[in-house]
Amino acid sequence: MSYLRGWFSLDTSATRVEPNDSHPNQSLSVPEIHEEYEDDGSDTAGEDDAPPAFPAINSAQRAATSPSSSSDSSRGLSMPTILTDSALMPPPPAPGLATRRPGVPPPQSSSSLLAPMATTQPPKRPSRRDKVALAPGFGPLDWGNLKSSGQDLRGVDTLMRIPPSMLKLHNKKEDAWTAINGKVYNITPYLPYHPGGEKELMRVAGRDGTKLFSLTHAWVNADFMLDACLVGFLVSEPSS
Repeated sequence: MSYLRGWFSLDTSATRVEPNDSHPNQSLSVPEIHEEYEDDGSDTAGEDDAPPAFPAINSAQRAATSPSSSSDSSRGLSMPTILTDSALMPPPPAPGLATRRPGVPPPQSSSSLLAPMATTQPPKRPSRRDKVALAPGFGPLDWGNLKSSGQDLRGVDTLMRIPPSMLKLHNKKEDAWTAINGKVYNITPYLPYHPGGEKELMRVAGRDGTKLFSLTHAWVNADFMLDACLVGFLVSEPSS
């Protein structure tokens, strides 16, 4: 019974129970019972849970702002700056800029932000290839009808391998060949249908006209335009 009384006793000073007669070598340790902790408001450890001031007290952002009140200053809050109408307006133009006239260079004493004009002459238009007036019945639709008519526009029985020496022989108006992108065409039937005129098309007769064709009208599909006039393919000169 002395053991049970020592266990349930509220006396915190009793931490050990004397052994009884039946167990002379037995000693028991009784856990100490502490009183419940009561917060009286004197503990300051809870202050670490408060959020830090943002921006920091000694930061450049806080130094640049002007708190509206002492309460806002303690909490790190500041009212946004409201711009006036004069601050929202664009800056005034540079002296002399409002009196500038198009095409007239500013005087030397003017402090304009724009670079002075090098010339007052309008820019020249880029040179372009002029088209010629085609004879009636020789328009693009007429050429399309001629290709689909089944008429022989090649002038050869079969496709050939044509070296530059052979291509050079066909440089006359009634027998004109040219090579474009590795393919050789008989351009004699197409001469009156050429929008640039026969003279311009004869510049490539008897030679490779790929470069001149690309510089003049690279957007034109030569294979589609002259497919009915194909006579062969351009090859290198045979080695002797």
